[in-house]
Amino acid sequence: MLRRPLSALLLVLACVLVPLGALSTWAKYEIQDADQYVATMAPLASDSAVRGAVADAVTDGVMKEIDVGPLQGTVESFVRDAVRSFTGTAAFKTAWKSANREAHAAVQDALTDQADGGAVTIDLAPITQQVKKQLADDGVPFANRIPVEHTEVTLMQSSDLGPFGKGFHMLQVAGLWLPVAAVLLAVAGIFLAVRRRRAIICTALGAALGGAVLAVAIAVGRGLTLDDLPKDVSRPAAEAVYDALTSSLSVAAWVILGVGIAVALATWLLGRRGASATQASSAPASSAPVENTGASGV
Repeated sequence: MLRRPLSALLLVLACVLVPLGALSTWAKYEIQDADQYVATMAPLASDSAVRGAVADAVTDGVMKEIDVGPLQGTVESFVRDAVRSFTGTAAFKTAWKSANREAHAAVQDALTDQADGGAVTIDLAPITQQVKKQLADDGVPFANRIPVEHTEVTLMQSSDLGPFGKGFHMLQVAGLWLPVAAVLLAVAGIFLAVRRRRAIICTALGAALGGAVLAVAIAVGRGLTLDDLPKDVSRPAAEAVYDALTSSLSVAAWVILGVGIAVALATWLLGRRGASATQASSAPASSAPVENTGASGV
């Protein structure tokens, strides 16, 4: 008597856990893991928006510390060009990786809602040091007097991280347990189902719906994160950072959606084909025509 409702309950829980399982896996193995986080952020060293934001931040920090009178504008332009040039070097990529490794703890605090509304920043002091050396070598006046302060570039505000700031720590703790639980619940629900083919189709469509919900959540989170950025934060750079952080999660959402629809469609087609074959084999054979030999006369 309880078989049908128990099966339905297990399958619903499995479908609910599908997007949560994708989130927990991403949170645990891409965001919490420092090495994977650095690898995810590393390609941004070649992003033009990020390089521009770094160049602006370092230039502003340098120009606050030097005063060359009427040459201020000329020197500022020279410094900006020098910083921009440096962001295209291998040394910048190395410094960028180091800076992101240092910033990983701040990102963790922001995403787990422990940053009290603070900003996610990257310390550009190593880059400033390299630029200072380059300017001094090029004979720029007063370059040796530039103090290497902890110049920072803000990537995003922890208060504007949308839905990812709530319950993020719990997702990281769960890790792979959520997707494993989703699979086990789905198998148990299908096993208990009276009509297993229908249960498979419903489960696949439910998983596809979960993937669609996850894709929508990522898009909504992107808008919430970027809409209220402070004026001093580069929106293009923040967009690049958000997209880099959620890239694998977005791929997972679309894969879940596509696989779910494909499994549901394949199961339905196989069911139709099996039903047609069964009907054809059970149809009565047509009677063979009886030869009329006629009655022999007496």
